[in-house]
Parts: sequence; C-alpha cells; structure tokens
Amino acid sequence: MNFKQLLFANSAAVGIAISTISFYYKHDLQTALIIFFVAVVTSFLLFNYLFEKYIYRRLNTMYKLIHNLKLGKDLKDAIGEHVSEDPITDAENEVKAWAKDKKNEIEQLKSQEKFRREFLSNISHEFKTPLFATQGYIETLQDGLIEEDMEMAKNFLDKAARNLDRLNYLIQDLDEISKLESGKMVLNIEKFDIVDLIKDTTYSLEDKAKQHNIKIEFKPKAGTPHWVKADRNKIHQVLYNLIDNSLKYGKEGGTTKIKIFPLFEQVLIEITDDGYGIEEKNLSRVFERFFRTDKSRSRDIGGSGLGLAIVKHIVEAHQQNVNVRSTEGIGTTFGFTLQKVQSGN
Repeated sequence: MNFKQLLFANSAAVGIAISTISFYYKHDLQTALIIFFVAVVTSFLLFNYLFEKYIYRRLNTMYKLIHNLKLGKDLKDAIGEHVSEDPITDAENEVKAWAKDKKNEIEQLKSQEKFRREFLSNISHEFKTPLFATQGYIETLQDGLIEEDMEMAKNFLDKAARNLDRLNYLIQDLDEISKLESGKMVLNIEKFDIVDLIKDTTYSLEDKAKQHNIKIEFKPKAGTPHWVKADRNKIHQVLYNLIDNSLKYGKEGGTTKIKIFPLFEQVLIEITDDGYGIEEKNLSRVFERFFRTDKSRSRDIGGSGLGLAIVKHIVEAHQQNVNVRSTEGIGTTFGFTLQKVQSGN
C-alpha cells in the first residue's frame, strides 16, 4: 500500500466512525451518508495537509538525498529534481541497498587494511635484510679486517655489493609496480614475432641456466613466426621474469620448457619447470607482492619478490590473462596470452 492509499484508508476509517456515531444517535441513513462523505473528504484533506507538511516532504527530501548520493553527486548537489511517488517504500529500499553497499565497502576496507599491514611488514623485512647485512660487512671492514686479511676483506666487499644490488632491484621493481598501478606506464604497442623475442630472452638467461644446471627447451616449428601486438620491451620483461622464476625454483638438472599455442584471436605462451611445485592453497597468491611459497629458499636464491606481481600487472595492462597451474613434486606452468596479429593486418 502506497502513501496516498494509506491516507485514503485512514480518512475512510474516520468517516465511517463519525457516520456510525451519527446514525446511532439519529437513525437517519441519509444524514449519516452525508456526514460520512463530508468526514472522509475533510479528514483526507486534513491528513494530506499534515502529512505533506510534516512527513511526506521530509521523506521525499531524504529519499532524494540518499538516491543522489548513491549516484556519486556532491552533497550540495544531492537534493535534485528526482521525485518519488512512494518515498517511504523507495527510501526503505534505498537504505537497504545503501546498507548492503556499505557493508561490502567495510569488508573491502578491512581486506585492504590487512593487505597494507602485510605489505608494510614484508617490505620492511625485505629492506632490512640486505641493509643489516651490508652494515655488518662494512663495520667489520672498519674494525681493521682490511689490514688483517685482504682476501677476506674483498669477499666481504663482494657480499656487501650483492646486497646493495638486491636493494637496487627492490627499488626499481617497486617503482615499476607503482607506475603500472597508477597508469603512468605508457605501452608502446607494436607488431613483432614472439618467437624471436623468446629466443633473445632465453639467450640472455643461458649463463644463469648453466649455474642451476637446468636446460631451457624451446622448439618452435621452423619458419613459422607468431606475430603479436604488444609492448615488446614489457613482454621481454614478462618472459625474463617467468623464465628466471623457473630457473630459481626448478629442479637442479631439470628442464624449463617454453611452448607457444596459437588460439583464435590470441597466442598463448607457457613456461613449465619440473621443480617442486606449489601447494594448491598458495596458487591464488603467487602473483601477490612479496609472496613466497618457500621463504627460506627464496631468500637464499635472492630477487625482489616482486617479479610475478610485475608480470601480472604488465599482462593485464595489455588486457590479456596470466595464469598458473602446479602439481607438488611434478612442476609448475605459468601461461599468458597476447593479442594475435590476424592475417592482412
């Protein structure tokens, strides 16, 4: 029942009451009907005036305010021309929807707060580790190690330099993610053969593969290019990070396999290692900043802990998809898509 119907029902009830009393005392049906009609009209006009002045207009104003604020208008512009025929019901529905939105917003804020605390804790730890190590090496050298043992001093300087390199990687990767998330990173989209780019990337990682005693296997069909449209330098970074990740976590003496799968409008590139794999419960978190499935081993291996997060941001900036699947004890496969250049383009 809407506002006007409720008002009319109340007026009718008052009219019936008055006419019943009049008929009871006078036993005059015609007079009672006239009194009933006059009572209904008078009470309706009276109730309508009172409700309009003290309740209806205020409810309508409240409804317009809630409705327009939900549309994202400023507070000063929120009271617009939007009018409801049934502000009580509409305001109730708007308030329920608003409460639901606020509940979701609070949950998101709690999740973001948790993520912020974890991020600050992780970044603090990542920076402290190389800083304290470098500080220890330098203090030892200052205490006279250079005069006592030149070879040991050189070793300490090398270790300090490696830790400073790690700090530099951290800062560069954080800057990269910041630019990607803020949209300041401009993509230079061009047409290129992904086969050539994979070959260039694997060549630059050959020495690292030998250090880990891992073979990089890439066997494209001879004379068959796969043309894609993307930012070549950024996709080189994606390939480098994923192949480098497979070398870090692959099995010593194992193989990293790179494969290309042409799809209808896309090209799928997959990098597979035969390492220890990732637990299923951790698969959804591997692209998070600083997330490490094996923290102790990851620290020994090095790196910023941001490589996979950067991969995700770059691929999604191209409006493409990146995914991971893994089986413990068998290995892990990372895959991402790129826009394929159609024939004639």
